[in-house]
Amino acid sequence: MKLNWVTLKVSDLEKSMRFYTELLPLQVATKIGTDDHQIVFLGKDDSAKVELIYEKGGNVENAGKGVSVGLECDNLDQLVDKLKVNNLNVTGPISPNAHIRFFFVQDSD
Repeated sequence: MKLNWVTLKVSDLEKSMRFYTELLPLQVATKIGTDDHQIVFLGKDDSAKVELIYEKGGNVENAGKGVSVGLECDNLDQLVDKLKVNNLNVTGPISPNAHIRFFFVQDSD
């Protein structure tokens, strides 16, 4: 079995796109839809994707509750600094053992 994507419903696609493409940064793999309903897949072509779904006038229920997406980066400290400079609340870095370091940050939804 292979993981293909994780879906997140968003209330403001442009704000979410800025977070995921400029601050993290993930690349746009596919973008489809109309002004009223858009789907954007983020990530490299050969990897699992983060799927953002936007529906105009739609309600994002339980936003951010029980969802955690793990991403790998080249320089964790540099990314944490970048997120903090952009006024995002970062928890961590956390290092539960000598082989792993991670942090938590919330997106706009």
